[in-house]
Amino acid sequence: MTRHGPRGRHHLDAAATDRFPAVGWPPASAARQVAVLTGRSLRLAFGDRKLVFLGLLQPIVLLLLFSQVFSGIGTLPGVAEYDGYINYLLPATLVTIALTTAVGAGVGLLAEVFTGFVGRLRAMPLALGSVLVARTLADAVRLALSLVAAVAVAVPLLGFRPGSAAGLALGLLLSVVVGWGLSWLFIAIACWQPKPEAMQAVSFIVMVPLMFGSSAYLPLEAMPAWVRWFSTANPVTYAVDAVRALSMDKPAGWSPALALALAAVAAAGGAAWAFRGFRRAG
Repeated sequence: MTRHGPRGRHHLDAAATDRFPAVGWPPASAARQVAVLTGRSLRLAFGDRKLVFLGLLQPIVLLLLFSQVFSGIGTLPGVAEYDGYINYLLPATLVTIALTTAVGAGVGLLAEVFTGFVGRLRAMPLALGSVLVARTLADAVRLALSLVAAVAVAVPLLGFRPGSAAGLALGLLLSVVVGWGLSWLFIAIACWQPKPEAMQAVSFIVMVPLMFGSSAYLPLEAMPAWVRWFSTANPVTYAVDAVRALSMDKPAGWSPALALALAAVAAAGGAAWAFRGFRRAG
């Protein structure tokens, strides 16, 4: 065995540094981190065909169920002008799918925490915020595919007829933006209450009143006075009205602007709350 003095070791260390330049590499940029983590989440989401099928099937089943059970509502004032209850229901269903996917963003983050993936990321030279941003972007892609699948089924099977292709595209885009904004709120809840039981309880308490206490399934005029008051104050009502007006080429008024404001406030407030809770958990 050859022995080396301090000077010999210095030459060997220098040679090793030249040979293996990976040592001391700077961390990837924030955009690169988000891109890599988003790609990983999408590969996992679409890697199991059975889960993909079930995920796409769930909103379609709900759409089929509600369109048939409440088909008689199509004669009510405020609905009859849409020439069929499905034309009134589908745009609202796009928003409810967005809300459901937003809840799934928090559930997905909890799953990564409990499997230890987030813990491993904390030991790496990356910005923790990129983990949360990637989570929301991956779920936004999944949401977009779910919305397209719902429309693709509703057109041939249920007779859905949008006002125009451009209007429907704007309605789909607005639904994705609203879902992305709301996903930050549920991610924030997952960061501060990292327990599946807490997430389930909060999801039920939040989702049911927001979904059924809105103009999604009934016009406001057909509701009792106290429910109408709640629905008027419900932010989901503005998102539903906006998507419905855009998809069916109806007068939208201020609804699209209010829906975008809702998404912006939810994203800004939820992100600030989530980043703080995520750092605290570490």
